Amino acid sequence: MSAQGIPAPPVFGVLGLGETGMDFTGRLVAAGAQVYTYDLDPALVAPSPAVRCTDERAVTAAADVVLSVVTARNAAAAVDAAKDALRPGLLWADLNTAEPQAMRDLDAEVTATGADFVDVSIMARVPGRSIGVPMIASGPHAARFAEILGRFGAHVDVLDAPAGAAAERKLLRSVFYKGMASAIVEAVTAARARGVGDWSVDDIGRELAGLDETSVLPIIDATITHAARRADEMGATAAMLDGFGVPSDMSAASAAQLRRLAGYGEGTTLDP
Repeated sequence: MSAQGIPAPPVFGVLGLGETGMDFTGRLVAAGAQVYTYDLDPALVAPSPAVRCTDERAVTAAADVVLSVVTARNAAAAVDAAKDALRPGLLWADLNTAEPQAMRDLDAEVTATGADFVDVSIMARVPGRSIGVPMIASGPHAARFAEILGRFGAHVDVLDAPAGAAAERKLLRSVFYKGMASAIVEAVTAARARGVGDWSVDDIGRELAGLDETSVLPIIDATITHAARRADEMGATAAMLDGFGVPSDMSAASAAQLRRLAGYGEGTTLDP
């Protein structure tokens, strides 16, 4: 606590200096926070006056709040490498997109040391938003994380749910968003192969601009109602793309799903 009764800013540790880690570090140091960083790649150096440490343990030993942005495949290894420095009062925030059980496992491992854990999901692209990017957090210490990061301009929605819930929300959204992005890549790639890429981009933009929350359920209903016809259409689409020499992963997957919904395979309803 400062002499004026204002909480002293916490010392941050940032593990992983990819796009998000570098961006968050820059925002934090610009706001006057003390930040210690580490990345496996020695060429990645955060802006001064951030301090680059020799390993995860050194970062954790110096920090009050650790932001782990090392990717999901490296999240558990980061905790293991820092474990000797985990201690009561430290807040370990995992911002990696891992599956929910992995988050629950990390929660158990971190809290066993006396430190606190929070499961955080970043819900939009970071560039242009920096630490103000929409985030959701879950676990008993989510509100504490939201309050600390809020001092630096963060917008964190707190879920009244255990660790793993934020990751679950992120991955449920990814079914749609990453699937849509992959479908767009496939559609535009195929259109460019036929010399009509600009038309495809414009067409997709018009379709997306016309969507709102009232569009979702009608899309589901129409997909199930017309599944058989659309399965044939997407099968033809996949065959056409194959003929162009363009990978048809998304089209073929759509055809398979539509065939299932039409009753050609198991499960013909969206009901649980």
